[in-house]
Amino acid sequence: MRQSQALPTLREWDKRGRYVFQRAALAKLFAGDSEKTFSEGLNRLVKSGLLVRAARGVYVNPHAHSLDSRTIERIAQALRPGEYSYVSLESMLSEYGEISQIPIDRLTVMTTGRKGVYRTPYGTIEFTHTARPVAEILGNIKQVEGRPLRIASREVAWRDLKRVGRNVGMVALRAANDE
Repeated sequence: MRQSQALPTLREWDKRGRYVFQRAALAKLFAGDSEKTFSEGLNRLVKSGLLVRAARGVYVNPHAHSLDSRTIERIAQALRPGEYSYVSLESMLSEYGEISQIPIDRLTVMTTGRKGVYRTPYGTIEFTHTARPVAEILGNIKQVEGRPLRIASREVAWRDLKRVGRNVGMVALRAANDE
C-alpha cells in the first residue's frame, strides 16, 4: 500500500463519514497487496501520521473532515465487533449529572464481549463484561442519533454500577434514592 494509493481511499471513506478502521477492513480496502506489503504500508502510514494506531488492530484517520467528538466511542465499537456494547457506569452517570467526579478521559462500556482496558490517544476505554441476556440488554438501552454506541438510562447505569461492584459512594443522592 502506497501513500498515493491510500490518500484517495481514506478521503473517499471520510466523505462517507468513516474514519475509524479495523485492520481487517483496511486489508479489504487494499486487497491487491500481499500481507507483507500491506503490513509494511500500514506501518509507513502510521509513521508518516496519515493514520494513528488507536489500539491493537484499530486505526484512525486523524485528518478526516468527518472526525467528531465521538471518536473514542467509534474506537470502542471497532474493538468489540459483533458484540453488544453500550456506554454505562460512571460515564453515563456523569452525563446525567449523578456523580461528582467527571471521568474526562475514560469511557466506561458494558459489553457482551471480553472485559479489558485500552489506553488510546483519544482516552481510555474500559470494557466491563455483562452476562445479561441480549433481549434484556436491548430492552434497557437506547440509541441516540449521532452516537455510535447505545447508552444506558440513568436507572440502568446505576444498576450496572451496583451489579459489577463499583464504588457507589460518588453517586448523587438523587440516583441512589431512586432505588
